[in-house]
Amino acid sequence: MSGTERGGGSTVDAVRAWRGLAETSVLLDGFHALKHALRFGARVPVALTSDKAAVLALAEDLAPDVTRPLETLLAETDEATLRALVPRLHPTSVAALAVRPSRAAQLETLARLPRTAPVVVLDEPRNLGNAGAVIRLAAGFGATGVVTTGTLDPWHPTVVRGGAGLHFATAVERVDADRLPPGPLFALDAEGEDIRALKLPDDAVLAFGSERSGLSEGLRARAEHLVSLPMRPQVSSYNLATSVGMTLFHWASTSGRPPGTGA
Repeated sequence: MSGTERGGGSTVDAVRAWRGLAETSVLLDGFHALKHALRFGARVPVALTSDKAAVLALAEDLAPDVTRPLETLLAETDEATLRALVPRLHPTSVAALAVRPSRAAQLETLARLPRTAPVVVLDEPRNLGNAGAVIRLAAGFGATGVVTTGTLDPWHPTVVRGGAGLHFATAVERVDADRLPPGPLFALDAEGEDIRALKLPDDAVLAFGSERSGLSEGLRARAEHLVSLPMRPQVSSYNLATSVGMTLFHWASTSGRPPGTGA
């Protein structure tokens, strides 16, 4: 059931549905997360707000393309009930639950060749907010997807919050380090070749190390290319999301295609 298919239910029904789905669903925290999820085809069974008129006015101002779906989808409840369901309520006073895409479907997308945009690999990341920012960048550049190795769940609520609902605009999954998507592996490393001398292929797998430890030895050893970003001497590193953004910008600027346009 898509977000536009639900309607006519009472607030009581919507709150009951929320309580039944909360443990197994993806929390969309705030207007922008819900907006992006709807735009990119997420299945959204329930959305709640304490001020439906204000949310619809915001949609009309910032994203009129989702106004009509929101009119049908949103159920209004009182502030206390909403905060009981979503303790860390977004300032826009709206939250929704979405269905997480199946792992099989995500992995199929990531493994499909030929590929028209790179896959980003976060090798044993630790910071949830950074992971969310990377997913947002990947979606913006039209990357095929983002995979993580290690223990971090890329669909953790904090990661989804940082991604602003754009998990639904690209494939996102956790994989074992020895089961990365196919394609030539380019690993970002300070000792690598300057990225400005390279043209990254569309089917590249772009690997980035963790914020504290860098690339794992296993992944570094498997990389077909080590790549470095230009950096002023005595500066130790860039933020993870900054590194990903710089690398995807380099790919996009040399690929000859606007982001998200495909082949």
